[in-house]
Amino acid sequence: MHILVFSLILSFPSCMEEQDFNQVDDLEVIPTVTTGILYIESDERTINSSGMFGGIPFYSTTIDFEPFNRDFVADNLLEALLVYEITNTTSKELGLELEFLDEAGTPLHKESFTVGAHPSGIQTREVSYGPGGLDLGILTATSRLRVIVVNWGDATSVSPVTDPKLILRSAGEFKIQLL
Repeated sequence: MHILVFSLILSFPSCMEEQDFNQVDDLEVIPTVTTGILYIESDERTINSSGMFGGIPFYSTTIDFEPFNRDFVADNLLEALLVYEITNTTSKELGLELEFLDEAGTPLHKESFTVGAHPSGIQTREVSYGPGGLDLGILTATSRLRVIVVNWGDATSVSPVTDPKLILRSAGEFKIQLL
């Protein structure tokens, strides 16, 4: 029995590899972060009461938007995917524009959508930034978003849907290198 234990103890060093504790230097941590970005909703009554139709914007706003131009994110953002989802149950054809603006208010990029009147279904668009997509510099230099919504229809409501609305949702997936 003692010989067996002694033999096992002698065989342990021959089965072990030398440990390389410097391999942690090669470790890359690249999580994918998913988050909602923008949500806009307008009911048909509000669109009609704006008095703006025939291609005149009934809604326009500029929003401070700086999550990508912080030093850590700007230096470590590897790629991004922005997803836009638009639902229109109103009786109007509508246009939407999202402009990415730098600190001086200069447009860096624009996403334009034309959405048919109900029943137009859900319109989805995915926009990639980084390898194989648009320049990541668009996101990292963006300080504000300008949102413009245009009514290409008229000021009357004929939608057969109860509580007709325009809804814009956007979300993003971001790969950020941590180490």
